[in-house]
Amino acid sequence: MRSITNPGPRIVVAVDLPSRGQALELADRLDPSLCRLKIGKESFTRSGPALVEELQRRGFEIFLDLKFHDIPNTVASACRAAAELGVWMVNVHASGGRRMMEAAADAVSGFKRRPLLIAVTILTSLSEPELEEVGFTAGLAATVNRLSNLTQASGLDGVVCSPWEAAALRRNLGDDFVLVTPGVRPTGSSVDDQHRIMTPRDAIGQGASYLVVGRPITRAENPEAVLRSIASEIV
Repeated sequence: MRSITNPGPRIVVAVDLPSRGQALELADRLDPSLCRLKIGKESFTRSGPALVEELQRRGFEIFLDLKFHDIPNTVASACRAAAELGVWMVNVHASGGRRMMEAAADAVSGFKRRPLLIAVTILTSLSEPELEEVGFTAGLAATVNRLSNLTQASGLDGVVCSPWEAAALRRNLGDDFVLVTPGVRPTGSSVDDQHRIMTPRDAIGQGASYLVVGRPITRAENPEAVLRSIASEIV
């Protein structure tokens, strides 16, 4: 597990936009000294590695949010490709199991500047009834705790979690374990499709390492002004 002594910008802007042009236009309105960028499935499927490379040339570190979940060899190869692309962070699904996560960790371990490798426990859009519907019957908190412990035991750097889970995970898993929290909304923002949300200041106070913020910034008239406001809130 990689020790994080200098976390750098703690805000990760979710660039979930339908075109390469829109993504680059948004990047031009943000300051790479204040944020990283998250490239998810839609943007990567439409624009591919070229978009990641262009954003990196503009000074942004990239969280490649593709949530790999497959047989161990396939996931290991995908994570190795992400490391070769030079991304700052990449993720897998913890529910893929120990062998899959260990293979992913081993695949990126030899890189001089290897990406942070984290796992998704339970998607923040899911409610308790929806979890039960897909077979997670132990309850939200117990499931997140079990998958987070498995992630750490498998040699990964951290997890994606709700800010509501951050305090307990920080106590249980230590200061070096990375906690990346979506479901962060500035005071007064729409909750959109997230169920477990928190303000940026409170999320950091609960132990979050990095905050993923999407629509409150990407849909703002002045994205950089909103970014600076959030950054000033968590200093």
